Amino acid sequence: MKVLMINGSPRAKGNTYIALNEMEKIFSESGIDTEIIQVGNKNIRGCIACGSCSEKGKCAFDDMVNEIAPKFEECDGLVIASPVYYASANATLIALLDRLFYSTHFDKTMKVGASVVAARRGGLSSTFDELNKYFTISGMPVASGQYWNSIHGRTPGEGQQDAEGLQSMRTLARNMTFLIKSIQLGKDKFGLPEKEEHLFTNFIR
Repeated sequence: MKVLMINGSPRAKGNTYIALNEMEKIFSESGIDTEIIQVGNKNIRGCIACGSCSEKGKCAFDDMVNEIAPKFEECDGLVIASPVYYASANATLIALLDRLFYSTHFDKTMKVGASVVAARRGGLSSTFDELNKYFTISGMPVASGQYWNSIHGRTPGEGQQDAEGLQSMRTLARNMTFLIKSIQLGKDKFGLPEKEEHLFTNFIR
């Protein structure tokens, strides 16, 4: 079993990474493989709604989105982490997620998702909600911890001083591990939930 972890921070070893690293330790102890991919310092443009991914099966812009797509398909869980910018996630990360979720057409049902946010002080809950929407539109169960999945720190490394934040990350990783393993047992015994043909309605008369 594997969890893919996407670091939306432009800093390789900043407070967002500290949170992910704390989770990674728990995953390792639980026999879950992990991979952290840093995207916050990459040149990633946003979606232009060209629709070519429906024909090609991949995004028209051949960058990290297409590199991450097969890793996303193979993983059992996805952690998305971001620092807070103006009560929102890093724009580079959002550009990647928009294109990654839209251009990949494999079934994401029952892949476990979790979002993690880091900030000096405020904007954590709004960023947390923003990231979780990628999971809930995709049939992905959202893992929770003992609080909103956040860690505090301004300068790189300060997150190590947030004892409650670090504990939240460990709790989140344990809960996510339990969900991943439980879902796998459920798949083996019961299979995935039945899917109806998707109905699309518009509100323009």
